[in-house]
Amino acid sequence: MAESGIAELQSFAACIEKDKEAVRAGLTWSINNGMVEGRVNKLKLIKRQGYGRAGFPLLHKRVLHAM
Repeated sequence: MAESGIAELQSFAACIEKDKEAVRAGLTWSINNGMVEGRVNKLKLIKRQGYGRAGFPLLHKRVLHAM
């Protein structure tokens, strides 16, 4: 890729090379952040359902009840 002559591809290859260990770990480890992302998604859903009308005390109670 680095010898392709395409600037964007060369830049991409340089970034991959620079972060080689992180890329390798991301592709080989079975650990992911799916559980955390699921919680964040649920919290955002609860917040959206309040349509901005609910104050923090109600939002706090709804989050504690949902988790």
